[in-house]
Amino acid sequence: MNTAPIPAPADEPRWLSAGEQRVWRSYIEAATLLEDHLDRQLQRDAGMPHVYYGLLVKLAESPRRRLRMTELARYAKITRSRLSHAVARLEKNGWVRREDCPSDKRGQFAILTDEGYEVLSRTAPGHVNAVRQAVFDRLTPEQQKSLGEIMRIVAEGLQPSEAGADLPWLR
Repeated sequence: MNTAPIPAPADEPRWLSAGEQRVWRSYIEAATLLEDHLDRQLQRDAGMPHVYYGLLVKLAESPRRRLRMTELARYAKITRSRLSHAVARLEKNGWVRREDCPSDKRGQFAILTDEGYEVLSRTAPGHVNAVRQAVFDRLTPEQQKSLGEIMRIVAEGLQPSEAGADLPWLR
C-alpha cells in the first residue's frame, strides 16, 4: 500500500502551514515595526526618513562620495522616479548635489556634500544605537549569524539575474 501524500494539482496554491504562517506573520510584524522605529529615530534626530539615510551612507562609502544615479537606485532598490524625488529633497537640504555625467549626456552623479557628510556623521551614532537596541542586543551571536545567513539567502533568491527583469531601479 502506497502511503505517500497525494500532491496538489499544479494550479493549486501551496498554502502555508500553521508554523509557516506564524513565522511569516512574525517577520512582517518585526519588519514593519523595525522600519517604523528607524524612521522615527532618523526623523527626530535628522529630519529624514530611513531611506534617505541609506542614500547618504552609500554616497559616503563611494569613491569621492559620488555615485551614478542608476547605481544609487540599484543599491537602494527603489525606482528611478523615487530616487529622483529623494535626491531633490536632499539637494534642497544642501546634503547632496547632482552633476551631469561627462561621458553620458543622460546620466547624472549624486554627490554627498560636506554638509551632508556632517549631518551623516552627527546622525550615525544615534542610528547605530537604535539598530543595536532594536536588533543586535536582543539576539545571541548565534542568532545574529543565523539571521544574516537567512536574509542573505532570501535576498539572493529575490534578485533576478536575467536580462529584462522587472527591477525597481529600471522603472
